Amino acid sequence: MVRNAPKPRGRPRSFDETEALEKATQVYWSKGYDGVTIDDLVAGMGVGRPSLYSVFGDKRTLFLRVLKDYAEKKGARAAEALLSPHTLRDSLAGFLKHAVETATQRGRARGCLLVCVAPLVDDPEVRQFLQNAAAGGAALVEGRFRDAISAGEIPSDFPVAVRARQLIDFARALTMRAQIGTPRKTLLKDAEEAADLVLLSRRGNAELDS
Repeated sequence: MVRNAPKPRGRPRSFDETEALEKATQVYWSKGYDGVTIDDLVAGMGVGRPSLYSVFGDKRTLFLRVLKDYAEKKGARAAEALLSPHTLRDSLAGFLKHAVETATQRGRARGCLLVCVAPLVDDPEVRQFLQNAAAGGAALVEGRFRDAISAGEIPSDFPVAVRARQLIDFARALTMRAQIGTPRKTLLKDAEEAADLVLLSRRGNAELDS
């Protein structure tokens, strides 16, 4: 007796899911969340409407997935720059320069999805995600500062938490300036100077404030 082989269920996907997510990122980035329609996503991702809904969900669900995927990838690259085996000052400069380079990457919309698009979305889950991402970034920088204290690069009373927030703020500011068209060369120079500002001693800050 010959048994019939089981038939495959459904049709195989005609698109790469990872590539489609990357294309969706570019659609949201270029048009903003509110400006994007399902038709924009279908055209930009190269998928049919039924496939979009079945694989990725609706516009909001897809945006949250895009946001998480984008944050994971960007966070990993930023961490690599920050935790590189260089001096603390060079690590901070590398972290800020990475923010500039990704915000001015040729062929992509200027800026950053997390800084220039997501904060404008009126959604509690998006806001919570951004708050968690910011807290995670600050914690990563704090860890780098504590390593530097252990290595004797900075004094034990260095204001770790405050300076970590300052570094994150500098990165966000550089990214937003990139979005409005500030030249990459200018931003990279400012990134170097910002790294020096973050490492100013408390006495140096007091002199600047006087």
